[in-house]
Amino acid sequence: MSVLAGLKLVAAKPQLVMDPVQLRRNKLVAKLDEQIALAKAAQAGEQYTPTRTKRVKDAAGNVSVIQAPKRVKAWFWAAEGGKVCVAVRYGSKVLELGKGKTAVEAQPEQLVMTLGKLREAAAAGELDAQVEAASAGVRRAFKR
Repeated sequence: MSVLAGLKLVAAKPQLVMDPVQLRRNKLVAKLDEQIALAKAAQAGEQYTPTRTKRVKDAAGNVSVIQAPKRVKAWFWAAEGGKVCVAVRYGSKVLELGKGKTAVEAQPEQLVMTLGKLREAAAAGELDAQVEAASAGVRRAFKR
């Protein structure tokens, strides 16, 4: 019991349902992490190929679990003047980062840093309003 006496014991219940705003924020942060990994691989001249777990059924009806490559589309592209533009997406929607502005322009060597700053902004909740608007648009498309 001497080990337990040195710990702080509390009566706590696990949170079963996460706040929807926090859930969307975490989803955006995870996608930005993928973009950062993609940009780092592109700068190093390597191929970034994440995998996902997939269940496939063969002709006999047996189900097996395989690792399949996951397609990650880049949110950045080469712009005029040797610069790079980065657009933040939530699903298929491009987020409006400022009034009428949908992309961030940066030098190619600052691409990873720019994506990192966008990740920090998303984690801090600075993009919650834009994500909510994009999410509402996606939900509206599913209603009849």
